[in-house]
Amino acid sequence: MPTYEYQADPAERGCTHCRQRFEVRQSMQDPPLTACPQCGGPIRRLISACGICTQPSARAMLSDRNLKAKGFTKLVNEGGGKFRRVV
Repeated sequence: MPTYEYQADPAERGCTHCRQRFEVRQSMQDPPLTACPQCGGPIRRLISACGICTQPSARAMLSDRNLKAKGFTKLVNEGGGKFRRVV
């Protein structure tokens, strides 16, 4: 579920809770809140940055090809205390 930021509208009015930005977890289908949950004053939903991870996935980082390119050695346990070198 996404987290949305809200603030009093206008920002100078409202209680101490809604004068500052506050977050609410809501479903995307839920309508935006129009009133502060504490004082009932008017609020508006703010546009904020979303969390996007740009780092490669763990699967890509641990692929045989990537490990070899980075100079690592990958060993696979064959059982009985024996390991086979893959990369």
